[in-house]
Amino acid sequence: MSNGFEAFFKRLCSETEIKNQSQLARILDLGRAAVSLAKRKDSVPARWILDLSAQYGLNPLWLEKGKGLPRPEAVATAGDEDDYMEVPKVRARLCAGGGSFETEGQVEGYYSFRSDWLQMRGNPVNMVLMEVIGNSMEPEIKEGDMVLIDESRTDVLSGGIYAVGVEDTVMVKRVERLPGTLVLRSDNVDYSPIHLSGDELNNVRVIGKVLWASREYR
Repeated sequence: MSNGFEAFFKRLCSETEIKNQSQLARILDLGRAAVSLAKRKDSVPARWILDLSAQYGLNPLWLEKGKGLPRPEAVATAGDEDDYMEVPKVRARLCAGGGSFETEGQVEGYYSFRSDWLQMRGNPVNMVLMEVIGNSMEPEIKEGDMVLIDESRTDVLSGGIYAVGVEDTVMVKRVERLPGTLVLRSDNVDYSPIHLSGDELNNVRVIGKVLWASREYR
């Protein structure tokens, strides 16, 4: 099937320098056993799709299911002010609260943005859209907002808003890096800061920086 492990791996090898499962494990910073397990289950974790798409500039929907073109930049030609590029919206939801367990990287659809607007903010192939649930980042970001995230920007600038994975949850917070400690702060004063240090840092992943948010009034 087009979204099984073998088909995914064949597509990945065709567009990257990855040629074997050991290389894939090394790129994902995983043990070889994790890749072997995915092959036996004939499925690919959503996080792999997002990480590999961002790292190699691939179209997540193509990498996961073989649909569309391998690289989003092939869809539009940059430079013309009338050109637009499509950014994928993934099923994963960012929690502005205690953490969301909805972490699937499956692409739900695409939203068009002006290519020049995106390129002023980074490389569009590294960007995804996610929906926010919870109120811990109000008034800056409200429940139901959709945020644009640049997955290539994982170096923390104190006070910036980032999508952060902590163990099996994903959330949106202001992030501050202190010596030996990562602090996740909420704009809503009803929520206390989260301090992560020591072994806890091994379970933290900065997914990317929030660049923009949209709001639908109901």
